[in-house]
Amino acid sequence: MGKGELMGKIMDTKELQNYQDIFCEAQRVFLAYYDKSGQKVTMLSGRNEEIRNLYAFIGKEELSEIIDKAVSEAGDSTEPVWKDTIYENVKVVGIGNNLYGNNEGTWALVIVYREDLYNDEKNILPTKGLYDKVTFNGANRTIRLLQIFTKLFITAAYDNNRTIMKLNEITEKDSRITEELKHKETVTKILGILDKDLDIEGIIQAIIDAIADYLDISMITVSKVSENSLIEVIGKWHSDDFGDYEDVEKRILPDIIPYYNGESILIIEPDTEDEELKQILQNNGLRSLISVPIIVGKEPAIYAVFAESRYDRFWDSNTVRFLFDVCKMIQSFLYKRIAKNSLISSYAALKEILNNLGSGIFVINKPDNRILFCNDTMMKMAGRDLVGEHCYDYYYGCKGDCCKECIPLKNNTYYIEKYDEKRQRWYDIKYNDIIWVDGSEVSLCNITDVTDKKTYQQRIEFQANNDFLTGLYNRMRCEEDLILLIRETEKSHKQGIILFIDLDDFKHINDGLGHQYGDELLKMISMSFKQIKEISNRCYRVGGDEFIIIIEPEFYDKRDRIISEIQKIFASPWYLENTEYYCTMSMGIVEFPSCGKNVNDLIKKADIAMYDAKKNGKNRYRYYSDGEDENSYIKLDIEKNMRSSVAAGCKEFEVYIQPIMDTATEKCVGGEALVRWNSNKLGFMMPGEFIPLAEHMGLITPIGEYVLKNSCMLSKKWSDMGINLRINVNLSVVQLLANNIVEVISEVIEETQINPENLVLEVTESLAINDMERMERIISEIKKLGVKIALDDFGTGYSSLNYIKQMDLDIIKVDRTFIKDISHDDYAQAFVKLIAELSQKLEVQVCVEGVEEKSQLDTLKSMNISMVQGYYYGKPMKIEEFEKRFLNI
Repeated sequence: MGKGELMGKIMDTKELQNYQDIFCEAQRVFLAYYDKSGQKVTMLSGRNEEIRNLYAFIGKEELSEIIDKAVSEAGDSTEPVWKDTIYENVKVVGIGNNLYGNNEGTWALVIVYREDLYNDEKNILPTKGLYDKVTFNGANRTIRLLQIFTKLFITAAYDNNRTIMKLNEITEKDSRITEELKHKETVTKILGILDKDLDIEGIIQAIIDAIADYLDISMITVSKVSENSLIEVIGKWHSDDFGDYEDVEKRILPDIIPYYNGESILIIEPDTEDEELKQILQNNGLRSLISVPIIVGKEPAIYAVFAESRYDRFWDSNTVRFLFDVCKMIQSFLYKRIAKNSLISSYAALKEILNNLGSGIFVINKPDNRILFCNDTMMKMAGRDLVGEHCYDYYYGCKGDCCKECIPLKNNTYYIEKYDEKRQRWYDIKYNDIIWVDGSEVSLCNITDVTDKKTYQQRIEFQANNDFLTGLYNRMRCEEDLILLIRETEKSHKQGIILFIDLDDFKHINDGLGHQYGDELLKMISMSFKQIKEISNRCYRVGGDEFIIIIEPEFYDKRDRIISEIQKIFASPWYLENTEYYCTMSMGIVEFPSCGKNVNDLIKKADIAMYDAKKNGKNRYRYYSDGEDENSYIKLDIEKNMRSSVAAGCKEFEVYIQPIMDTATEKCVGGEALVRWNSNKLGFMMPGEFIPLAEHMGLITPIGEYVLKNSCMLSKKWSDMGINLRINVNLSVVQLLANNIVEVISEVIEETQINPENLVLEVTESLAINDMERMERIISEIKKLGVKIALDDFGTGYSSLNYIKQMDLDIIKVDRTFIKDISHDDYAQAFVKLIAELSQKLEVQVCVEGVEEKSQLDTLKSMNISMVQGYYYGKPMKIEEFEKRFLNI
C-alpha cells in the first residue's frame, strides 16, 4: 500500500505532515507517524528550536531508541504504550492506529509535562524552551483526541468520497422549480401534522421524518434540556450512512449550548475559524450543523439540531430559513398544546416516571377502594391491567382493610411485609395518602418483590446457624440454644443433658479413604442422629468429628434409651467405597444445671468426660464427675506443651532402644526404637501418657516421622562402624494410611543413607480389619524400597492367621499376653507353637515379646523361636546405654 499505508490513501505525506504540525501546535506536544512496518512517515513535529533543545537534554539517539520501542510495542496493542525517559516529566507514548481490525500505523507522541507538577523530583527536565503548559489530564485528552481524530478523520474522508460519487450521479433534472415545489409540499405536510391528535413526541417525530424526506441530511434531533442539565431526546433521525456515533444527540448539546450568546440560531460550517467549534464537530464525527432553540417559557428548553457528517456542507440561505421557520412552528404548537392539555401533560409525565420505577405502583381511589392507575411493573406482576378493580381483589392477602397491619413510618407513610402463599413470593408494601393529578385524594401503594432478598437473608441465617456439610446446627447455635435451655431448667427446676460425642479413629478413615469418604461418613452419622425423634432438632456438629446432642428436660426420663439408640448407630458397619467400615464413638455426658450454668464450662466438662471414655478404651460413654477436673487440666497442659514441642521440631522427644535377641546365640541381632517425651516443662513421660493424646490431636505423624528419621541415622552410624544390626521402627495406623507414606520412607532412606535391609517397619493389623486390599498394596510398595515388614502385637484384637498368609511379611511379633504364663498355660503354648510352625513353612521369622523370666525363654527355645524381646534382656534404654551394653561402643 506504500508509505503511510491506509493513511496514504487519504492524504499524501506532505498533507499529513501539515495536519500533524497544526495538531502539535494546538496541543503543545511532539508527534511523528510511523507505518505498520515501523518506518517513519512524518518527521517529529514541533518548533525546530524546541526539538533541538529536547535532543540536547535527552540525546537524539537515546530518544529515537525509546520512540522505536514504543512504536514497536504499540503496533500490536489496542491501548497506548507509555515509555519513560531519563526525565520524570518527559514521556513517550506509542498509539496504534488499529482500523478495520488491522494495524495501519502508529503515532509516536512525546509529552513534556509542566515541571511545577512535580514537587520533590530531582530529575526533572526544565520546561523553559519547550512546551510548558501540558498537564496530566491535558495529555490524556490529547491522546484521546488523537485516537478520535485518526478514526473519525479516515471514516469521514471515506464517507465524503462516497458522497462525491453520488453527487456526480445527480443530473440537471433537479431544477429550482422542483425544489420550490418540494419545499411547499413539505411545509403543507408539516402543517397537517400539527393538526393531528397525536402526543407531543409523535408530532415532533413526524415533523422530523418530514424534514428528513425533504433535506438530504445526516442527522436530526430534537432534545429537551432539564433544569439539572440532563438531556432527554424527544425525537431523532439519522441517515443509514450516518455512522456508529453512539449518543451523539446527547453529547452535542452540552458542547454547543454555551455558544448561542442570545442568538436565535447557531450555524457551524467546515470553514469556521473558531477552533473550539471545529473541535466540537470533530469530536462528534460531524462536518457542519445548524441548531435552533425552541423557547417554551422564558428560557430555551428544547433544541433542534440538524447536522451533516458525510461532507463539508455549507448551508444555503433557503435551507436555513426553512429550518428556522419549522422550529418556530413547533414552538407555536407547543404553546397551544401545553395550554390546552396541561392536565394530560402532567399525567403523562407522572405516568412516565412511575413506569420507570422498579417496583409495582397503583393508585387507589379512597371512597370506593378502586384502582385508578397501575404502572407497567404492577401489570407484569398481576398479569393484567388492574385499573377499575378493587384493591383487595389483588392486594396480597388484604381483606378490605388494607392498612390494618401496617407499621407507621415517617411522612404519613405506612409499611408492611407480606408473604403471598398463592404466588409464593415475599413483598414489601408501602402506602401513603397524596393528592392526584386531578386534585382528588388517593392512596399511593408501592409494592416491591423482595423474594430474592428474603431468600438470601434466610440463606445467610442458615449459614450462620448450620454446618455446611451435614446440615446440623453449628457450635454457635448450640451455645445459643444452651443458654436458653439452662434458663428454662433453672425456672422449672428440671434437668437437661449434654452428650459430647467424638468419633474414634476417624482420621484413619479420613486419611485412608480420602476426605470425600470421611465427609460422606459424617453426613450419614448426622442423618442417623436426626432419626432419633427426641433429639432430631437438638443435634450439633461442633468440630471436625465432634458432635453435641442436647436432651431437653421433657425427655430427661428417656435419656438411657436415647443413649442406647446412639450406641446402636455405631454398632453396625458403615458402607463406604463398596466396603463395610466400622467407626465407633466415645461420649461424654454432663447434666445441667446441676453440673453448671455456664455454657462453656458445661461443654468443657462434657469434653473431659468424653476424653476419659476414650482413654479407657474408646467405644463407650462416661458421665462427668467433679473429680475429673484435675485430670482435665493435666490433659490441657499436655496438649499445649505437645503442640509447642512438635512445632519446635520434636527435639524434646527421645529415642530409646530395647534389644532383640537371638535365642540360639543369645546375641543382640536388633533393637526396637521406642519414643519417650522428656518435656522441659512437664518432665519425663512414658508413651501411654501422651501417645493416645497425640493420635487424638493429629500429632502422631510428625512425631512418628521424627523417630523414623533418627532411628535410620542411628542405624547408619552403626553400619559405618562395621556393626550390622537391624533397627525396628513402629508405624502408626495414621502414618500407614497417609497417601505419601511410601514417599516419606523413601526420602528418609535416601537422606540418611541407611542400608534398607537393616530397617524393619512394625505395623499392626488394624487397617486390615477394614481394608485388607489396601493393607496389601501399601506393604507391597514399602517392601519395594528394600525394607522389612513386621506384624506387631499379633494375637490381640482381630488377629487372624489369614493375615500371615495374605500379607507379604518378614517377621511376626507375638504379643506379650501369651508369654506371661507360657510355662504352664497349654493354650498359650499351643498358640505360639502353631505360629512358629506356620511361620517356618511361610519362611517368616517369629519374635516373641514380653520375655521376663528364664523359664519363659527356655520354653520358647524348645519351640524353635528364633528371636525374643523383653525385660529379661533389658528394658527400653537410652541409646548410649544400649550401645555400651550390647554393641561394646
